[in-house]
Amino acid sequence: MQTVDSVLCETLREAAEKRGLIEADNALDECLTEAEQFAMPSSLRRLFATILVFCEPGDPRGLWDRHLEGMSDDYRRSITCPITVEQKVLLDIRRMLQSMGKEITSFPLPKMDETYDDTGGEAREIIEESSIAVDIEDTSLASSLNPEQRSAYDEILAAVDSGTGGVFFVDGPGGTGKTFLYRALFAKLRGEEKIAVATATAGIAASIMPRGRTARSRFKIPLNIVDGVSCSFTKQSGTAKLLRMASLRIWDEATMTKRQAIEALDNSMRNIMGRRDRPFGGKTVVFGGDFRQVLPVVRKGTRDQIIDASLHSSYLWERMRHLKLVTNMRAHSGPWFADFLLCVGNGTEEADEEGNIRLPEDVCVPSTDKESDIERLIDHVFPALNTSVADPNYITSRAILTTKNDNVNNINMRMIERFNGEEMIYHSFDSVEDDPHDYYPPEFLNTLTPNGLPPHVLKLKINCPVILLGNIDPANGLFNDTRLIVRGFQKNAIDAEIVLGQQAGKRVFLPRIPLCPSDDDMFPFRFKRKQFPIRLSFAMTINKAQGQTIPIVGVYLPELVFSHGQLYVALSRATARRNIKILAVKNDENAKKSKPRKTKKQKTSLVSTTKNIVYKEVLNA
Repeated sequence: MQTVDSVLCETLREAAEKRGLIEADNALDECLTEAEQFAMPSSLRRLFATILVFCEPGDPRGLWDRHLEGMSDDYRRSITCPITVEQKVLLDIRRMLQSMGKEITSFPLPKMDETYDDTGGEAREIIEESSIAVDIEDTSLASSLNPEQRSAYDEILAAVDSGTGGVFFVDGPGGTGKTFLYRALFAKLRGEEKIAVATATAGIAASIMPRGRTARSRFKIPLNIVDGVSCSFTKQSGTAKLLRMASLRIWDEATMTKRQAIEALDNSMRNIMGRRDRPFGGKTVVFGGDFRQVLPVVRKGTRDQIIDASLHSSYLWERMRHLKLVTNMRAHSGPWFADFLLCVGNGTEEADEEGNIRLPEDVCVPSTDKESDIERLIDHVFPALNTSVADPNYITSRAILTTKNDNVNNINMRMIERFNGEEMIYHSFDSVEDDPHDYYPPEFLNTLTPNGLPPHVLKLKINCPVILLGNIDPANGLFNDTRLIVRGFQKNAIDAEIVLGQQAGKRVFLPRIPLCPSDDDMFPFRFKRKQFPIRLSFAMTINKAQGQTIPIVGVYLPELVFSHGQLYVALSRATARRNIKILAVKNDENAKKSKPRKTKKQKTSLVSTTKNIVYKEVLNA
């Protein structure tokens, strides 16, 4: 038991530490040492900043002293003065800490000499947004807009140019070109050296916008949001200055967020602009989304509570100019399937007496009530898995979507067993705050997997896909739900590559991070799990997939969908009808048979059925 990797340890504790079963006292030091082996100083500096913010280091100055050489290797190649090198590293880390919402003065690091800072004291937010380079391909997008997009483009720019402001809502199903429109607007304004702020509710949606951020992180929206609150930035802050200077602010996937978050931004902008009588202080703001998709999550909320939490119920809704996009969807998904998707999204698809709709036979994997059903779905979505693992486009262009986390975990475990390659297993370190009598032993805590937290046992292999849990560094692409590929691992550090969005190709190091469930009422105690903030992402919940385009999709429905828009979101993630497969497992609720329907456009019989939940109140606004 005391032998690990053919080396005899002096104690059982040392052996357990080497196996990763208990946390070592020097884990953070070893994490940085392991990351140094990959010889990426800029990534190492970001790891150091991440450790300062999230990992509760007991001796930050000691970590600095021991790892300054590794963090400064690139600077030392061209700068001979050690003081200048140290100040360059400090400036870099200060910028990283600020992007994570912290100041370097909060940590016991060497004193900074401001003479080395060439920003002239300008706010970081302004520097970041003003320095965005426009992608040369985006400069020509305006000439390719369809008539609906062009009308919206012209109307929004007219509001910007006039200086009178306006509030717009761009409404369109997936495939109608909302992101295409946003990119054209950003290219136009940024090309004129104006500031245009790109945000989205979901991290994955923000990552595909040019220099996008989550709305919560950009606008400092409080976590516990209630009626009447404001954002947590002051009139003198860099965020306030940015919002005053910006010509345009775009918030995509706004239908996913609670109306109180949007109203908080409205309250704050009226305040900083000094114009309480105008929505958003008279500035131009564009919201985008699709009410057919999943609405804001209200824990244990009733239908009325969920609708009340949506943008549709906000006092701002009637003040918005609605811009509808519908063109392109039929080309995106194929004419018949696009019509079917809209009927699902609108709640108008014909249902039987049990309220179940019928699914197209050609996109269904027949259910036989056998364990092999899910294996056949996996084979459809991930063909030739182990001959394609080195291709990041293969592994990130497909996923299986399902309703609940238990189903996700089951599929991910099946997939990682199929996946070839070197394996590493990480165990979390679980604890309860304020439990002096040890009422909750680690063995019990290890069995818990709260929503939003990584599993106790995390099994990884080289080139396997994962998603990030939490907004680690939104300014640099590390959002909640960012998709990554594992490129390397050590005992205390994981080397991963961002594979989707504007930061695709960037390599990052991830440490173990203490995480707590976002829902404080989930347990009668304060639970903390220290683990790498990732999950496997061969499969994910339907809700997490919202905002993403996944070219090849499998939909696994072992039970019925349970909220508005879930079925529509699952079916509309794929880029074409031929790229989607659905396994709706037969049971007493969703196996009801009805006479197949034939139409002039579609003569294929429909044999699989499932529930579709649509709150038509939010669609008829």
